[in-house]
Amino acid sequence: MKRPKKKRKTNRTKTKTRIEGPLNPLLTRRDELLADLQLWPDAHARLEYLMDLARERPALAAEFQIEELRVEGCISNLWIRPEFRDGRCWFPCDADSMVVKSIAGLLCAFYSDAAPADILALDPTFLKEAGITQHLSSNRRNALTRVWGVIRNFAAQHLPA
Repeated sequence: MKRPKKKRKTNRTKTKTRIEGPLNPLLTRRDELLADLQLWPDAHARLEYLMDLARERPALAAEFQIEELRVEGCISNLWIRPEFRDGRCWFPCDADSMVVKSIAGLLCAFYSDAAPADILALDPTFLKEAGITQHLSSNRRNALTRVWGVIRNFAAQHLPA
């Protein structure tokens, strides 16, 4: 599914207030993601777009599709292999369900290449704004909550002392 072209608006006014201190780069990433997802006319089209993105992501190597990396509580098999390098967190993931891979992949890609403190400062409740979470089954919302738990816990373990 091809991504619709962005409509350019002129004279935009910013309604968000700037956070004191350095701006969390995830805030910009969030705004870009929301704008991108809101280009799609409905929840079904957004999910199709996310599944297209998931198909483009590299699969997690079979050697990492192991029980220790499997996200517990998900009906589908979902694996996340958190990594920490150069002060940043990375969350490669894979699943045996394309819908789960697309939703988990959205969250994992969003928080990858971010500092632990930035991750902990922004939870994924903004996905509701994009119309992602309210159209998921309770099992898939549960999977999303579990993915956030893995991301949050990993980031908390890697906060600078």
